[in-house]
Amino acid sequence: MADMTPGRVTTVMHDTDDLDGAVAFWTRVLGLEVKYKDDTYAYLNGLREGGPHLAFQRVPEPRTGKNRLHLDIEVEDRDLFSEWVVELGGAVIEEHDRPGWPIWIVMADPQGNEFCIYEKPEDAA
Repeated sequence: MADMTPGRVTTVMHDTDDLDGAVAFWTRVLGLEVKYKDDTYAYLNGLREGGPHLAFQRVPEPRTGKNRLHLDIEVEDRDLFSEWVVELGGAVIEEHDRPGWPIWIVMADPQGNEFCIYEKPEDAA
């Protein structure tokens, strides 16, 4: 088979059994707006100019087990942001401090889906 042009990620789809709750939480956390929503799907505007969209798909079952894909979110103040996420219904799972890496906090949204927050190191390009 001939070489193919690589694919491009256009959407990061997130299954949820609480579509309205997921949309309310993530629009606040990421400062995004709803681009489209119906009873089954919700698409938020692009994560970055020309970047992929974050979207949600209603499914009947709740999440079980550890999610295999998660978002890493750069924030200005890791501690204040984690407190705000908790106020929005999220949770702190654990903090990691690994030499040579920024300190990051594993968080969970109200449905238990994990994501990480970190501050960009001052010496990073």
